[in-house]
Amino acid sequence: MNKRLVPGTCLLLIMLALPGHASEIEVVTEDSSYAYLSGGKLAGPGTHVVEQTLKHAAVNDYRILLYPWARAYEKALREPNVLIFPILRTTARESQFKWVGEIAQAQTMLYKLREQTDLTLESISDARRYIIGVVRDDSRQAYLEGRGFKRLVVSTTNRDSFQKLLHHQVELLPMTEREVRLLSEQAQVDVGRLEAVAALGDVKAGIYMAFSLETPDEMVNLVRTAFEQLKASGEIERLMHEEP
Repeated sequence: MNKRLVPGTCLLLIMLALPGHASEIEVVTEDSSYAYLSGGKLAGPGTHVVEQTLKHAAVNDYRILLYPWARAYEKALREPNVLIFPILRTTARESQFKWVGEIAQAQTMLYKLREQTDLTLESISDARRYIIGVVRDDSRQAYLEGRGFKRLVVSTTNRDSFQKLLHHQVELLPMTEREVRLLSEQAQVDVGRLEAVAALGDVKAGIYMAFSLETPDEMVNLVRTAFEQLKASGEIERLMHEEP
């Protein structure tokens, strides 16, 4: 599928409802394999899950904004009536959001360029010797920093980190398989140039939709119920199996 991001876009504002309503929901996300621009419009399986969930909940007063991750995350932490996706549900984040539902699970791996034949890992600890690219305020940055990794290069977006890997400015990137496929397509490089060398964590992590804490419980419960109904029907799984 030919899906490309519009270069240089720092913020996409898609108005999906009348502005100015007090209960308007602000949906925030980042440029990722779950939400991205295609033909000037926001697309991706995660986007479709959110849209269908809100439609099923009869929530029509909302807008979707594409931000760098750090800004999207900050808004969801600080402002009312904010729905963020996709977000990993971690122990540190558990009490910081009102969780709606799991849209997918993903295993993050450390990837290198296959041509880097001298880069080998026996365990994740060996990765401390190498320069690793991360996205600012992403859970993977927190994971690595919490385990004493020092040689981290921080970028604002996944695409920036990926370009640094291609240009040998970093040696490893933590990514999911879905991210590798989409980022390779966007950069017009053969996905076979990337090789997974170690798992980041032992189990797959849940990827969620979540509301900010100041969002009324009535709204959270309405959307959560709609999501659970769609998941039970198989619709969430169908949407998430759309190719990036």
